[in-house]
Amino acid sequence: MNVGVCKVHLRLPENASLKGKRQVLKSITSRIRNKFDVAVAEVDDNDVWQQATIGICCVSNNNRHTNQVLSRVVDFITNSRFDVEILDYEIEIIGV
Repeated sequence: MNVGVCKVHLRLPENASLKGKRQVLKSITSRIRNKFDVAVAEVDDNDVWQQATIGICCVSNNNRHTNQVLSRVVDFITNSRFDVEILDYEIEIIGV
C-alpha cells in the first residue's frame, strides 16, 4: 500500500477577508474531491488572508498511480480559473 501526500502553497491575490478566503478554498477543495476522489483539507496559514496551504492525500497500491493522481490535482489547480496562484508544492509517496 502507498500513501501519497501533496502539500500545495497558494496565494490568493484578490482576497480581502478570511470569509472570502474560505469561499475560494471551499470551492477548490470540493471540486478536487469530486473530480479526483482524494482527501483534501486546508492544513496551514489558517489566519492569513492572502495565503493558504492545502493538503491532498491519495491511497493506492501502485506508486506510479499515486504520483499521477497527485500531479493531475496540481495541474487541475494550475489550469483552472480559480483566483489563486501556486507558490510551491511538494509530493511525497510513503510505502506502508
